[in-house]
Amino acid sequence: MTDGKENNPDEEWLDSGKLPRFISQAIPGVLLIEPRVHRDERGFFFESYNSAAWKDAGIKDDLGQDNHSFSTAGVLRGLHAQVERPQAKLVRVIEGEIYDVAVDIRPGSPSFGQWVAAVLSAENFRQLYIPPGFAHGFCVQSPRAQVIYKVSGSWDPADEITIAWDDPQLAIDWPVEKPVISEKDRCGVSLAEANDRLGPSDGGTES
Repeated sequence: MTDGKENNPDEEWLDSGKLPRFISQAIPGVLLIEPRVHRDERGFFFESYNSAAWKDAGIKDDLGQDNHSFSTAGVLRGLHAQVERPQAKLVRVIEGEIYDVAVDIRPGSPSFGQWVAAVLSAENFRQLYIPPGFAHGFCVQSPRAQVIYKVSGSWDPADEITIAWDDPQLAIDWPVEKPVISEKDRCGVSLAEANDRLGPSDGGTES
């Protein structure tokens, strides 16, 4: 028994100022996050999300919903986005490994049609923050993978658009030769075909 005043090692570690690393990517606004992981003989402990710290790094979205997916080797999901109610996403992996991709589909963005990717795994603890206005997808590089991602807003199937994962204009270097994809993703349209729905360029971007 204790008197309740004994220090918790995990709380001491949180108070030590070991903040995550927020790493800018080739497209402004997209961030790779490396949490500070405390390991000892018991295992590990880390903060997977702290609204104040993440907001200080520029992630100000209200990430009010958590989604969880399970996939097997070779599965490719995407590229998905919402047009009128775009969602921000904060993606991480709790089992296995994925190749995670974000494509800028914001009309008028200097990086429109460009993409960035990151390897996220249960071993590296990394997260990818994807701002609103991006299409998102990933493929599984391990026997199985569980992906958890926080999103802003709610899913609106009528507002969703699927960009073809193999659009030649995007030329995404997917690390899978014969992906397992859904019928919906198989019917995805090219970015050029999606232009009318995405809206005219106004010379600005959405953040």
